[in-house]
Amino acid sequence: MDKKIILITGATDGIGKETATTLAKQGHHIIVHGRNEKKAQDVAAEIKRITGNDEIEIAIADLLSFKAIKTMADGLCQKHDHLDILINNAGAVFSKDLVLTEDGEERTFQLNAYAPFLLTHLLLPLLQKSPSARVIFESSAAHGVSRKPDFNDMKCEKKYDAQGNYCLSKLYVIWVMQHFAKYLAEKNIGNITMNATHPGMVMTKFGQNEKKGFIVDLIYSISYKLGLGDTIEDGAKSEIYLATSSEVEKITGKFYSNKCKLEIPKQKHYSEENEKAIWDYCMKICKPFMGEYK
Repeated sequence: MDKKIILITGATDGIGKETATTLAKQGHHIIVHGRNEKKAQDVAAEIKRITGNDEIEIAIADLLSFKAIKTMADGLCQKHDHLDILINNAGAVFSKDLVLTEDGEERTFQLNAYAPFLLTHLLLPLLQKSPSARVIFESSAAHGVSRKPDFNDMKCEKKYDAQGNYCLSKLYVIWVMQHFAKYLAEKNIGNITMNATHPGMVMTKFGQNEKKGFIVDLIYSISYKLGLGDTIEDGAKSEIYLATSSEVEKITGKFYSNKCKLEIPKQKHYSEENEKAIWDYCMKICKPFMGEYK
């Protein structure tokens, strides 16, 4: 595979860091995204040292801020003449307390679904200048146990729980990816593919630092302490596969397992109307930041 310019969100830890390191070893130009500049600089330096690849840079934004996402995207568009691969890796499960972001949105939904929606839109000009661009969305197998979406309660004033919102956000991101593929087809943009994957149950510190409720916290803690899951290296494999494999060169709008196999996402709550509803909601709340891609 020729050298690519690759942006990975949430690349200062866990799966994102592993993906960045592996792709750097392959000789690609890596943009390490993080929200803390010092940590991002340290990780970039570590990746350079480990891989011998000096083409590592950082991009800083708090993905819980639409304004910060736009500032980062504008900076990347000014610095680079194209982008080959965008890996929307960043994600989190938060605490048992409902918290709205500065944009007035529930933070789990914003980080896991709305942020990749906006960032992908803002980077379309760079992606369109690549001969063959790829966008990867990180979902979760937990999408299969999500509760029924309520598009009249997107701020979760009626219903909120930490794990439940995480599961639902990961369902939303699959629907966003699927609709993005349709959106590009309607715009006759044929050089960009959109696909999603999930990492499986991976032994990172994911979910360890937030109080999500006694039972959920206990499950996370026991799973982590007993090592009940795959390694970080295993968790990164499907992102790396979708970013680099010739097998998926022209495939778009699909969902892949952590074993790099084509899979049908769970259809319990799916309908074209629901897919369009989450797309329209993302479009509405992100519109002030989207410029020509409204």
